[in-house]
Amino acid sequence: MKINDEAREKLLNAVEGLTDEELNRKPSGDRWSIRQILEHLYLMEGGIAKTIQHQLAKGEAHKAPDKPIERTVDRSVKVEAPDFARPANDFVTLHELKEKLTQTHGLLSKIAETAPDELLEVKSFPHPVFGDMNLKQWIPFVGYHELRHINQIQEVKEALK
Repeated sequence: MKINDEAREKLLNAVEGLTDEELNRKPSGDRWSIRQILEHLYLMEGGIAKTIQHQLAKGEAHKAPDKPIERTVDRSVKVEAPDFARPANDFVTLHELKEKLTQTHGLLSKIAETAPDELLEVKSFPHPVFGDMNLKQWIPFVGYHELRHINQIQEVKEALK
């Protein structure tokens, strides 16, 4: 969870001091607001955590080789957000977003602390770019995914100036 904790700290620093209005403002009609990026992040983290839990409980053993998940931060490769992680257009406060991010981070942390490594290594589920990924790699993937979107948040902040 080291990369996840570091990414979360950077994420919270990136949005520190923004007003709720700034957070919810879109830089253009076809781009996400910072709020939508944050919502996407907690939806992804929560969805991945629940899928890991499900696979640990019911998934069949299917060992997948390690993937280059650190490439996730490369924003030149565009990836469409899965349906479950597409943000809404509602107005949400930073306080509410931080609470959701804390909940999903806590759930993933608990899984990382309690799930046996042997089980995380022999079970997997598919990623849209990397293909089958073992559960152990899905945990730090969330951190790299967050780092990717911190760069996007910086771009949105610049566009809003």
